[in-house]
Amino acid sequence: MKKNTVDIITMGCSKNLVDSERLIRQLEANGYTVTHDAENPQGEIAVINTCGFIGDAKEESINTILEFCEAKKARKLRKLYVMGCLSERYLKELQVEIPQVDKFYGKFNWNELLADLGKAYRPDLAVERRLTTPSHYAYLKIAEGCDRKCSYCAIPIITGPHQSRPMEEILQEVKTLVAKGVKEFQVIAQELTYYGEDLYGTQKLPELIEKMAEVPGVEWIRLHYAYPAHFPYDLLRVMREHPNVCKYLDIALQHISDHMLQLMRRHVTKQTTLELLERMRKEVPGIHIRTTLMVGHPGETAADFEELKAFVREVKFDRMGAFAYSEEEGTYAAQTYSDDIPAETKQARLDELMDIQEGISAELNAAKIGKTFKTIIDRVEGEYYVGRTEYDSPEVDPEVLIPVTDGTLEIGQFYPVTIVDSDDYDLFGKIQ
Repeated sequence: MKKNTVDIITMGCSKNLVDSERLIRQLEANGYTVTHDAENPQGEIAVINTCGFIGDAKEESINTILEFCEAKKARKLRKLYVMGCLSERYLKELQVEIPQVDKFYGKFNWNELLADLGKAYRPDLAVERRLTTPSHYAYLKIAEGCDRKCSYCAIPIITGPHQSRPMEEILQEVKTLVAKGVKEFQVIAQELTYYGEDLYGTQKLPELIEKMAEVPGVEWIRLHYAYPAHFPYDLLRVMREHPNVCKYLDIALQHISDHMLQLMRRHVTKQTTLELLERMRKEVPGIHIRTTLMVGHPGETAADFEELKAFVREVKFDRMGAFAYSEEEGTYAAQTYSDDIPAETKQARLDELMDIQEGISAELNAAKIGKTFKTIIDRVEGEYYVGRTEYDSPEVDPEVLIPVTDGTLEIGQFYPVTIVDSDDYDLFGKIQ
């Protein structure tokens, strides 16, 4: 094991990743060498940043902790620390169940780790971080927590109420990152559209994005995790008027039948959802909408599911993910409803929904053949340069594959790429 080396392992979402990046910056300022998600961790200290959102994620986090406990037992590791959502939620239980961990931290007190290592937290570096993404893009977290109380979701239990970051602080972080070469920002929060309500008494997301768009050097801004109720429509104007605000919105709808939306406590109806989607596409021509849907929530009937399938076929989402309901203790659903849909039914519904979307994705991708898109190059992989258009967020969306034989391209640069072929999920292009 390497002395003064820390391995950080991040589980779960990009919001966790930002926390890890901030911790890395603090550790490096205190003289440590830090690796992130190393294939072969060799540091004397390991920090696991856990996810506690749904059953599968919790299981993966616990299995990772246990693997590192084994490494510690084999003397390949001196200290093991755990932070993040899982330990925020189950701190006392984890301390009892896995005593091999030197200390558990929650989601918000990870800076205590520095003091426990005999180091000082540097408040002057509070908004700085060492990016773990390619240097041309970054995730930008504008808020923590959530005030929505959807029936199935444990996030408010884990993270507490919505807390917006001050606009000036966010804009300063954007300028700092641009100075380091970042061109593209994935704006993230548990719920973007509530941004500003707590600090300023009104929704400020459109104003924040407009001010970001005016920062020199910001080439792309992409928005993740909007909420359909009380949508700030001025955001559509900002998206339409500023070419560096990507015509892309990630808005989790979860379901469409009024029966299910009510059981899920979504505070929105089928009619308002359809009107919202129609208005988005009308006011921002060419917008690509990503959504997430849920099957198998308690009370979902076969008729509800048929309605959901018809909705997916009709709306033809550009991007869609789906997952099966997983009962989370402490949530309204766990306390109020019976988890009455068999696991095999949930899985069958999930498979059927994703099959429908696969066909839609193939159709929408094929419609791009012959068109030319501004494309950023992320990496080289095998025989291809791998890039993305403004309609593609890293990790989750289709990629554009360009043969390396087309010429030498620079990672992090934009090129006009003409699409020549497609499959269900990826595009194949050539440089203009």
